[in-house]
Amino acid sequence: MAVTAQMVKELREKTGAGMMDCKKALVQVDGDMDAAIDFLREKGLSSAAKKADRIAAEGTTFILEEGNEAVLVEVNAETDFVAKNEGFQVLVKELATHLLATKPATAEEAVATTMENGLTVADHISNAIAKIGEKITLRRFVIATKTDADSFGPYLHMGGRIGVLAVVEGTTDASVAKDVAMHVAALNPKYISNDQISQEEIDHERKVLTEQALNEGKPENIVAKMVEGRLRKYFEEICVLDQPFVKNPDQKVGDFVKAAGGTLKSFVRYEVGEGIEKREDNFAEEVMNQVNGN
Repeated sequence: MAVTAQMVKELREKTGAGMMDCKKALVQVDGDMDAAIDFLREKGLSSAAKKADRIAAEGTTFILEEGNEAVLVEVNAETDFVAKNEGFQVLVKELATHLLATKPATAEEAVATTMENGLTVADHISNAIAKIGEKITLRRFVIATKTDADSFGPYLHMGGRIGVLAVVEGTTDASVAKDVAMHVAALNPKYISNDQISQEEIDHERKVLTEQALNEGKPENIVAKMVEGRLRKYFEEICVLDQPFVKNPDQKVGDFVKAAGGTLKSFVRYEVGEGIEKREDNFAEEVMNQVNGN
């Protein structure tokens, strides 16, 4: 069968692969569109496999709201340059839309689900890898829900370098929840309030503070009192409701939310690449690898 320009265009629209790759695939399978899609998928999977051992610690966070549901997702790439690529940004939005529609429990479960285009998430990402040229991973996501009486606080900092999704109950003023999310992005608290802190963490911190006080030469009869005071200070540093509000340091976050008639139900903060050990690459070697097609 003769391969026409229209067939190449159609295949490109369906797969996102390059024009020459689409033409080659159609020629290879004698114009069979479905077989050509499989051919390109297999090629994409092969390209992805070559990049599997690379470290993807850049990328972006993204938040999508639909009614009373919202998703915060982190998708990683190898470089900040690719993270700003339009194709990468489109992929992130597609993944967020799919996650909100299907609500898988984990990222591992998510990559096995099927998207509207008939591909699994894993294959869809692999096709993007083949087109964009870097390792891309769906690292993590969280789905939040609220009622009509509550509000979401979505906040992206530095173009998505940090993403925060907060839920405030009891108020429909979205600006309150967004201000809380902005505060969380800036100060990175661990908990809403100290009743969320495990006894194990409290005991560990009390032990460390006790040793500090003793090493400072403080009398043993006042160490316990000092430790409890420092422990309260520690709670204030890691619990968002006890922190001075970034937009008004004279007011605690808890008081700010309460004054708006709300209650902070939850927050999740993602910072791109946190916890991923980044590899220090040799720049000259990396350039040569790219020149040689590795």
